Amino acid sequence: MDSIKRYMAFVKPYKWKILWTVLIGIIKFGIPLLMPLIVKYVIDNILGAEGMSDSEKISQLIWLMGGAFVIFLVLRPPVEYLRQYLAQWTGNKILYDIRDKLFDHIQRLSLRFYSQTKTGEIISRVIHDVEQTKNFVMTGLMNVWLDMITILIAIGIMMAMDFWLTIVAIALFPLYGLAVKIFYGRLRSLTRDRSQALAQVQGHLHERVQGVPVTRSFALEDYEQEQFDQQNTNFFKKAIAHTSWNAKTFAVMNTITDLAPLLVVGFAGYFAITGDLTVGTIAAFVGYMDRVYSPLRRLISSSTVLVQSIASMDRVFEFIDEKYDIVDDKDAKPLERVHGDVHFENVSFKYTDEESLVLKNINLDVKKGETVAFVGMSGGGKSTLISLIPRFYDVTEGRLKIDGTDIKDVQVRTLRDKIGMVLQDNILFSESIAMNIRMGNPYATDEQVMEAARAANAHEFITGLSDGYDTLVGERGVKLSGGQKQRIAIARVFLKNPPILILDEATSALDLESEHLIQEALEKLASNRTTFIVAHRLSTITHADRIVLIENGEIKEQGSHQELMNLKGNYYSLFQVQELDDSKTEYLGT
Repeated sequence: MDSIKRYMAFVKPYKWKILWTVLIGIIKFGIPLLMPLIVKYVIDNILGAEGMSDSEKISQLIWLMGGAFVIFLVLRPPVEYLRQYLAQWTGNKILYDIRDKLFDHIQRLSLRFYSQTKTGEIISRVIHDVEQTKNFVMTGLMNVWLDMITILIAIGIMMAMDFWLTIVAIALFPLYGLAVKIFYGRLRSLTRDRSQALAQVQGHLHERVQGVPVTRSFALEDYEQEQFDQQNTNFFKKAIAHTSWNAKTFAVMNTITDLAPLLVVGFAGYFAITGDLTVGTIAAFVGYMDRVYSPLRRLISSSTVLVQSIASMDRVFEFIDEKYDIVDDKDAKPLERVHGDVHFENVSFKYTDEESLVLKNINLDVKKGETVAFVGMSGGGKSTLISLIPRFYDVTEGRLKIDGTDIKDVQVRTLRDKIGMVLQDNILFSESIAMNIRMGNPYATDEQVMEAARAANAHEFITGLSDGYDTLVGERGVKLSGGQKQRIAIARVFLKNPPILILDEATSALDLESEHLIQEALEKLASNRTTFIVAHRLSTITHADRIVLIENGEIKEQGSHQELMNLKGNYYSLFQVQELDDSKTEYLGT
């Protein structure tokens, strides 16, 4: 029930529209309730009227039908349209608000969450589960009330015609309540299981579609088919369990709804034979039985729909309840101007409480405009260290300061606004090149975009494409080479023009020509900025003001390239090994 209470917070702004929808719906559902009364009047008061000539009967019939046609042909269509429009508008607007909230939530969740959760499962909750909750609005807040009001009005009319026959008509109502109590608790649990299994299929499918090149290159189609079959089979079993229980529910409910009219017909015949029940009343009662039990069937069906929508609500709010790792303090201030001094003060870090420290007691003082390169073996903690600067993660111990201010004391978005990043695998969106460059400044002019591209050595290749800056790059930039993607990523940082720059393996895995162009662009970009570089190839960072060797999460050596070479420590050994490897590569290449 907590999920319903929370969902109602999204519904509350539209309560008056829902009320109007229900009121208009009462008119819409009330109009058909006139039909059995019309039949009764025709049978008892026109056809069975004594002392009335045929012409008088025809005249009365014409007037009655004329009034009925006005109601059913002129009044009902606009009422029907207005009710449907209001209902759909309200339902869809509530879903709009929920998805808007979820997207904001998605953007705030930590990188740790995304490293542990499949993208397809997230999409399933935002699209499929949110869509399912619409039934709570359409059915639970609108149709259920209309069906209940319809039943009450119909029963009221039937009571006015014959009290005891009405008692017979509603005698089986308690069985409905008992059946709902027995069946629908388990149905909610089965619905949740089915939705979770579907999300797993979607998550697996999303991941495998992205990995099709890997599947093809290793000829793993048969193996991947088996893996998908396992996920699909799991969903099939959950769906069948849900369907089986649902079918049992409907079998019981429909049996009850079929027995009730039979009881009415039997007792009505008996009352007509032994009492003064008119033929018109019997005909009207038979008509009202459909008007009572059709809404009742819908109510039973609505119970199934509501169970499913509540189960989806549970999944939506379970997702909303995911905690943020990085949260602004209530007293956090915006970071206005950045000079560029960065200070690591006894910084230690671990990803979870159960894991060991990845970084241990890091002390580093970086001045404005200085270029600092982090080197060392893979897994030493270099990338982890630089991810602390934009607060992708918070330090476990110690403090990280910019211009003397602890970064935990400033609003995280304003902090990241002052930092530009170029990574090894930069993500491009499947839109135009211009749009991807504008990620650095969405409001930049076309001239500013081109100026940034020129600075990144990207303008020439962009203008050589068929649609120039309007060229669509495909999902994750699949239509571009690695070097071209890197230059676009560099261009958007030029456009952003941040005082602090982070380069994480920005030139790795590129051909020599691309590396030369990118290295040139990066050096231009790093000019007059505080720059942090993570590099695997030591030959690309010999120009750095300071080189910091990190091993096992600790700083082992630091100094300029020449100072570290003169020291003849671990950096010297690592550099010598790489030089030897590069010489072998060049020799083999010739």
